[in-house]
Amino acid sequence: MKVVTYVDDGTWHDGNPMVLGPMTQSTWLGSLIFDGARAFEGVIPDIELHCARACASARKMMLEPKIRPEEIVELVKDAVSRFDGSTALYIKPMFWADSGWIYPDPDSTRFLLNVFESPLPGDAGFTACVSTRRRPAPDQAPTDAKAACLYANAGRALKEAVDKGFSNAVVLDPIGNVAEFATANLMFAKDGEVHTPIPNGTFLNGITRQRVIGLLRKAGTKVHERSVTVGDLMEADEIFSTGNHGKVQPLVKFEHRDLQPGPVAARAKELYWAFAHGDA
Repeated sequence: MKVVTYVDDGTWHDGNPMVLGPMTQSTWLGSLIFDGARAFEGVIPDIELHCARACASARKMMLEPKIRPEEIVELVKDAVSRFDGSTALYIKPMFWADSGWIYPDPDSTRFLLNVFESPLPGDAGFTACVSTRRRPAPDQAPTDAKAACLYANAGRALKEAVDKGFSNAVVLDPIGNVAEFATANLMFAKDGEVHTPIPNGTFLNGITRQRVIGLLRKAGTKVHERSVTVGDLMEADEIFSTGNHGKVQPLVKFEHRDLQPGPVAARAKELYWAFAHGDA
């Protein structure tokens, strides 16, 4: 797997450069943020939004970026040009603090851009069960940022699901409504209409999520953002995910229910692919 990393001292590196140490505030106390974007088939969809969100997440974590989103976009294009284009890429801008006590010193904010080969998942779909883990409320964790510290609990939800024989988990919010999958946002179809949990501060309103909602609505599909229960998922015709890693992926088993990849998820993916390639 080829890996390319730009560090804010102006250097490019192959592989995994060692840039955080044991006394680095973000290593020790968890203030690091990242974003995720994709390059595939010669396109880098919504890269401007991803780079802007990285800077916004940094500020929400009391960091202060010394680089503008537009500059990150140019670095991304440079990084992508260093690959041959045969494999999809994962694009990961990151900010962290070198110093600070419990909270970071914003003047010590650092930046890197990490890009690596990461094939897109196929169309076979995935399975999921309901996790015993919950997404935290906004007053309990930095849920308004794409903060690395949030992923420890997502990892516990995912491992719990894998141990039960599933490949992902449906994670609930603090009051028991559906929030998202452990690794992506969640949508389902019923009678040809799409439903998805309304952003309530417990999960990120993903860039791919927003894009798919907009594309479906433009194409004439009704999309309802509302409170969603596990019971709703039990009665759904289709369930699918939207997210950076896999874009649009169908769920083929939920708890004891076997599902088939359906036409609504297929249409959502078709619309997204057309958008990504400039055809929409």
